[in-house]
Amino acid sequence: MSRRLLAWVACFAASAALGLGPAGADDASDSNSSVLVTLTPLKQGSLPHIVIGYGTVEPSAAGDETIMAPAAAVVAEIDVRLGEKVPAGAPLIRLAPSPATAASYTQARSALAVAERLVASTRKLVAGHLATVQQLADAEKSESDARSTLQALDAVGAGGPHVIRAPFRAIVTTLSTTPGAIVAEGTALLDLAAPQSLVLNVGVVPAQAAAIHANDTAAVRLIGGARPVSAKVLVCGAVAEADTGLVPVEISLPPAGFLPGEMAQAAITTGEQSGYLVPHAAILVNDGGEPYVVQAVNGVAHKVPVQVLVAHGARDVISGKLDARAPLVLSGNYQLDDGMKVRLADSPPAQGTAGRK
Repeated sequence: MSRRLLAWVACFAASAALGLGPAGADDASDSNSSVLVTLTPLKQGSLPHIVIGYGTVEPSAAGDETIMAPAAAVVAEIDVRLGEKVPAGAPLIRLAPSPATAASYTQARSALAVAERLVASTRKLVAGHLATVQQLADAEKSESDARSTLQALDAVGAGGPHVIRAPFRAIVTTLSTTPGAIVAEGTALLDLAAPQSLVLNVGVVPAQAAAIHANDTAAVRLIGGARPVSAKVLVCGAVAEADTGLVPVEISLPPAGFLPGEMAQAAITTGEQSGYLVPHAAILVNDGGEPYVVQAVNGVAHKVPVQVLVAHGARDVISGKLDARAPLVLSGNYQLDDGMKVRLADSPPAQGTAGRK
């Protein structure tokens, strides 16, 4: 063997030792490569369609009452504190007549006394034929008016100290006055809320509000709370609020477990959404931000664009041009491209891939 032939053989042996070989050898190997995956059957199913809203616990219109001053008065004493629970009939505020109210009461008593004397004297004159029956009727009418005025002033405490009491079992939500204040008739003194008539007012985006209707069920959970409670939608607004851009939704609450002013989340179930029910792990997103899944058709990967109709926990409902007979790829789906071969986790490696790591 010549020296030139020996040199060529040595060079070929070194190339083989370094893993070099004829062009196309690696391409042939790559054409037989596969990705280890797990599959799940494609199934039809449904999930509840849920709208989420956040809001504040407030008294309902039927359970909210503003206590107002029945007449001009001086606030002598306040018997409750803000946020206090009070039983029905409990004293709330003690009022004393203002100087003007006291003067009106004195005048009303005096007017009644004068009217009574006028009636008595007119009756004597009628008996002596010195006055007419009409004059007696006018005197009696004046007496009746004076008595009604005095009774009205008595009812509002104009004749002395007056105690305003709770009309029902309630929570004091607002205190609008202070001891010693002089208040006019009709001035708001405090607000009461019936604890059994609380509601949750939440806001939802207009696109979702159209799906909400009265009597829809809702799961209400206080912010920071552990367990949600069952509730129902009372009414859904038809106009977005100017300051938030959200549509108000009022939800009834059970009679216990909530306090006015607390923040809560409501998960409102508006119906069921049907389609292909798949694990959330099967959903991927491409570079354009569009969702897709990978199906294994005869052992070959196929990407299929989908629309996510509902996402709830670890499962989604999707729609798209899917092959109902082909399973979805779960683990390993992010490694796949159209046309790549798939290999099940418990399947032997494909021919030509033995020994690959």
